[in-house]
Amino acid sequence: MRDDPVEDAAALRGEAWEVEGHDRPGRWLVTCDHASNAVPDWIGGGSLGVAPADMARHIAWDVGAAGLARALSARLDAPVVLARFSRLVIDANRGEDDPTLVMKLYDGTVVPGNRAVGPAETAERLERLHRPYHAAIARLAARRPDTVICAVHSYTPQLNGRPPRPWHVGILHSHRDPRLALALIARLRRDGDLIVGDNEPYGGHLEGDSIDRHALQPGRPNVLIELRNDLIADAAAQEAWAARLAPVLAETLAETGL
Repeated sequence: MRDDPVEDAAALRGEAWEVEGHDRPGRWLVTCDHASNAVPDWIGGGSLGVAPADMARHIAWDVGAAGLARALSARLDAPVVLARFSRLVIDANRGEDDPTLVMKLYDGTVVPGNRAVGPAETAERLERLHRPYHAAIARLAARRPDTVICAVHSYTPQLNGRPPRPWHVGILHSHRDPRLALALIARLRRDGDLIVGDNEPYGGHLEGDSIDRHALQPGRPNVLIELRNDLIADAAAQEAWAARLAPVLAETLAETGL
């Protein structure tokens, strides 16, 4: 099964992944695991049987995250790797043996196209999508020995039947290496106008996830940024947040000496 890169201006693309700024020299590597809500044609003719309104929600992708990741990487003069498939097809931010790798129910929405997924179909999705995406990250991360990983995600302001989430931005980290993340939390809180979550709205460590695979295991400094998706709903907001975050990331990295 092919996943050959095709050059398109400053981007490289395969079936599963897209890279922008592959020749940018910066230390940072920006990743976006849930950049797309696309379903490949070879899966249900391009549909999981989920209503379009639900495919536009956070259950299928991280709303606004791709635009933020592109803008942030440009300001950091660094490459960005984006997944080109929906998290409902197979979750790029899960280990290959994670039980939530292919979701059948998410935030109250049943995923009909995944109801009967067995080992063979999961293996095909791994081979054609999940593994090529992570291979693209690994190639870019290896381009220099001091790479720093910045994963960009977004989250919904409120899950069904749950209280509203108050944070503007969450910074996630693992107990195995929280150095950059904790310094970034402190720096963002000094601004005084943001509610900054420390491992909120989720815990920051999941065995086999993208940060574990590309940062913790190889020993790279890392941070995972979660923006509330109503704050990055359009291109102007994504650019504004990138303009705010890029210098803070650069300053924090310099201050830590990592």
